[in-house]
Amino acid sequence: MQDKRLHPRVPLSANVTCEVRGGEAITGLSRDISVGGIFIESQAEVTFGTEVTIVLRLPNTKADFRLPGTIRWMKEDGFGVQFGLLGARETHAISELFKS
Repeated sequence: MQDKRLHPRVPLSANVTCEVRGGEAITGLSRDISVGGIFIESQAEVTFGTEVTIVLRLPNTKADFRLPGTIRWMKEDGFGVQFGLLGARETHAISELFKS
């Protein structure tokens, strides 16, 4: 099976809140992240195509990040979010995770 990801991923275990417009927030734990997206371990039932805002604190940062995204796939233990347009600060913070 060939991995179709465009961006390499790095393991990341961080508490995550997914804010869903017009719905209840979903909490979970990140498993990995890239500049393209994040996988969140959660038992919440989610729907493909739902727009979310991912709220999390990345290592070595002092404030929470708010990352726009769309739910693109689901598994039994969680779901994957494809990020929308990220700013320079967010992209840099995620890229720094690959250096450690």
